[in-house]
Amino acid sequence: SGSYSVTVTNGNGCSGTSAVTTVTVNTNPVAFITAGSSTTFCQGGSVTLTSTSGSSYLWSNGATTQSITVTTAGNYSVTVTNGSGCSATSSATTVTVNSNPTPTATAGGPTTFCSGGSVTLTSSSASGNVWTPSGQNTQSITVSATGNYSVTVTDGNGCSGASNTVAVTVNSNPTPTITASGPTSFCIGGSVT
Repeated sequence: SGSYSVTVTNGNGCSGTSAVTTVTVNTNPVAFITAGSSTTFCQGGSVTLTSTSGSSYLWSNGATTQSITVTTAGNYSVTVTNGSGCSATSSATTVTVNSNPTPTATAGGPTTFCSGGSVTLTSSSASGNVWTPSGQNTQSITVSATGNYSVTVTDGNGCSGASNTVAVTVNSNPTPTITASGPTSFCIGGSVT
C-alpha cells in the first residue's frame, strides 16, 4: 500500500511529475475450522464445523453458511471471503464415521417348547454383547421363559447395534386330576370308576 507518482525527464532535460496514485493492498482473511465435538463418531452421529468469521463462505460440500453439521465421512475445507473481496481457504478437517455393528441372534433349537425346556440363543459377535431383557453379557444365553430376546453389541470404537428379535414361547404343561366316582377302598368283587 502507498501513494505513488512518477517524474519523467525527456531528452531536452525538461521534467514533469504525474498525479499521485494511491494503492491499497487489503489483507486476506485467516481461514480455519473449529469442530464442536469429536470428528470421529459412530454412524447416526454428527459434528458441527464452524469457520472463522467473514463476509461469505463456501464449503467443500457446497454449503454457504458459517457453520455446517456433518454426518458423513470426508475431508472438509472452507473458503472465507472478507468485506474487501479477499479470500483464503482453510486446511481440510477430516471427519471419520465408524459403522455400527450388525449382530444377529440365532436359536440353537425350537423357540416354542413346553415348561421345563429351554433353548440356547447365540450372538454372531464373540464380544461386546448385552442381551435384552436378561442383561447377560455372554455370547450365548439359555432361555427357559417366554419373551422377546435380542442382543446389542458394542464394538471397539464404542459403536452399537441391535440384533433381530427372537420370540420364545414356553407352553404350560397340563395338570390332570383323577376323580373317583365312589369309595376307593372296597372288597374283592367291587369296583370304582
